[in-house]
Amino acid sequence: MHIILITPADKGAKSGNWTTAARWTRLLGNLGHQVTTAGRYDGQPADLMIAIHAWRSADAIERFKKLYPDRPLILCLAGTDINQFIHTHPETTLRSMDLAEALVGLNETIKSLTPENFRRKLRIIHQSAKPLSSPRHPPRRHFNVCVIGHLRQVKDPFRAALAVRNLPETSRIRVRHLGGAEEKGFDQKAMAEMTRNPRYTWQGEVPSWRVRREFVRSHLMVISSLAEGGANVVSEAVVTGLPVIASKIDGNVGLLGKRYKGYFPAGDEAALRKLLLWAENDRSFLNTLEEQCAARRDLFLPETEQAALRELVEGMIY
Repeated sequence: MHIILITPADKGAKSGNWTTAARWTRLLGNLGHQVTTAGRYDGQPADLMIAIHAWRSADAIERFKKLYPDRPLILCLAGTDINQFIHTHPETTLRSMDLAEALVGLNETIKSLTPENFRRKLRIIHQSAKPLSSPRHPPRRHFNVCVIGHLRQVKDPFRAALAVRNLPETSRIRVRHLGGAEEKGFDQKAMAEMTRNPRYTWQGEVPSWRVRREFVRSHLMVISSLAEGGANVVSEAVVTGLPVIASKIDGNVGLLGKRYKGYFPAGDEAALRKLLLWAENDRSFLNTLEEQCAARRDLFLPETEQAALRELVEGMIY
């Protein structure tokens, strides 16, 4: 089939929307489909449209259904759709959801957050990541904690840095943060934090291979977001065998499960500090996190996501 895939993110952007679009383009291509990925819809015919983001892609959704009312449309709900726009811009967001023949959520808790009349259309497809080509080997001298994510308010990007201020001198914990500053002044905040906090290093924006190298040398990853639709970085960490400490928000719980032991209340650096020290000093706790992540690894493998996409797309046509 010829599939139009609409994403509001610019080509090559490091955003979650573009990452999802690029990966789905590749996986659908593996299935034999011709995929045209674009930020805007110019009216060209297609057998199927996949749109990412109900609110930001609303114009493309509306136009496609007007031109080709009998052709199917799949809508991937972004985190901001469920956590923000369904409340602040309900008319546009719900209109997009109504026009779509199928909805895709990226984590399990989206089911309970989706309006009841749309749940029959909803499918959960976890974002995937490739395993590492070699085993992880974090150093013994330091206890490396990585934070992977852009410096944006919704990511609560400095929570891990705050958590490791004034740790006992005997602690080996070091926080290494990879991600560009996307909001004004956050680069200055990161540099100021490095000046006062010797346990924190901000690496800035880096290529994907550099992120994977960080996974190899880290003992665990922290994701401290205040809201998420289903962060791909969690999938990446789980698939590479890296345990996670996560803010207890719907998007993270929907990926790691309700019984996961590595949660802390969002915004609470004291609780995060306690978990980091526990992981550093109690190998059995770190082992528990590793085992719980390993139990969910198959959910995030590329073949699992590709099979789910195959079932969804073929179900729209046949």
